[in-house]
Amino acid sequence: MAATVIPEPASHCCWDEPVSIVVRGLAPAQQVTLRASLQDEKGALFRAHARYCADGGGELDLERAPSLGGSFVGLEPMGLFWALEPEKPLLRLVKRDVQTPFLLELEVLEGHESEPQQILGRTVLQRAFMRPGVRREPVRAGRVRATLFLPPEPGPFPGIVDISGAGGGLLEYRASLLAGKGFAVMALAYYNYEDLPKGMETLHLEYFEEAVNYLLKHPEVKGPGLGLLGNSKGGELCISMASFLKGITATTTINGSVVNVGGTLHYKGETLPPLGINQNRVKVTKDGLVDIVDALNSPLEGPGQKSFIPVERAECTFLFLVGLDDHNWKSEFYANEASKRLQAHGKEKPQIICYPETGHYIEPPYFPMCRASLHTMVGHPVIWGGEPRAHAMAQVDAWKQLQTFFHKHLDGEKEPIPAKL
Repeated sequence: MAATVIPEPASHCCWDEPVSIVVRGLAPAQQVTLRASLQDEKGALFRAHARYCADGGGELDLERAPSLGGSFVGLEPMGLFWALEPEKPLLRLVKRDVQTPFLLELEVLEGHESEPQQILGRTVLQRAFMRPGVRREPVRAGRVRATLFLPPEPGPFPGIVDISGAGGGLLEYRASLLAGKGFAVMALAYYNYEDLPKGMETLHLEYFEEAVNYLLKHPEVKGPGLGLLGNSKGGELCISMASFLKGITATTTINGSVVNVGGTLHYKGETLPPLGINQNRVKVTKDGLVDIVDALNSPLEGPGQKSFIPVERAECTFLFLVGLDDHNWKSEFYANEASKRLQAHGKEKPQIICYPETGHYIEPPYFPMCRASLHTMVGHPVIWGGEPRAHAMAQVDAWKQLQTFFHKHLDGEKEPIPAKL
């Protein structure tokens, strides 16, 4: 092997941190292909590659050298991360055990041919999900099933409840990364986990209230209120929590809904039925995938009005992060309807940040965009929308925006970052 791959930071850093990659020991103007590969915890392989040309000194710096072809083109220093694609289609990259890193192998191959050539250099990057010193505490309190992540420093810290989408189970990777930014973050399961209900046909907000009260009473959480963070169905649940429960100061939804979807929601004698669906509005793409963006009925007329979450009751500040190419449901429409209703009731206008060419799963930075995968509620693979490069840029910006929002409203720090897109 003639070439040396030099990452900075060196082999170990957090998943949401950018990495500078330099290759040394090449011939002047040598043509090479860089290939990235990562195996998830179930053994599925994700890959990306890009073609480059070394400079006159035989060095290749991804911050200065554009990709000439492959999984992406142009100057994209983190392209080999966000452009990863599953070898088997319809898979989404998910981190299940945050206590172990993902291992990303980088190889330098000779030439620009599509078939693998001689390997000139190789390195393995460890991409961790817990910053050194972050503490992970399983929570089994009353009915609550969750994991609490606490920053390394002495507390108390601003507290956030983190709720994921309709897939069920307990996903911890966003909460663990966010705890490294100075927040006490509780990743909360709500169905299909341990002794929780197997489905979400019926959900009771009292369960979520129990989780909020647990976090507010925790000695390392500073009040008086909490933040809520959720994507998709989790974002919708955060809006319901903010509307019905006490102790919520700031709520961020990522492509959430202001309408109750999928099952009946109960709280203290009040019931929100699920919004109806019209199967005739479900489309099938030329690839045989399902497009459900138009499937839900309107919440502004007929029976659908009963499913509208009474967001006007909320006493918190809202941030809506919206992918304009979300094909799961009409996230921009829901954010705007929430804004109209809040303002009609004399409440503060929420902050809405819209990202062009961005799909449904807006993840922490550098997760590859999931084009399509199985939708738990639909029972078929659906398309999620998005264009990979724009989606990757949106993820970086959204991650900064939500941290700034929570620091400002839970910590009284920092002014908002102007949206880049």
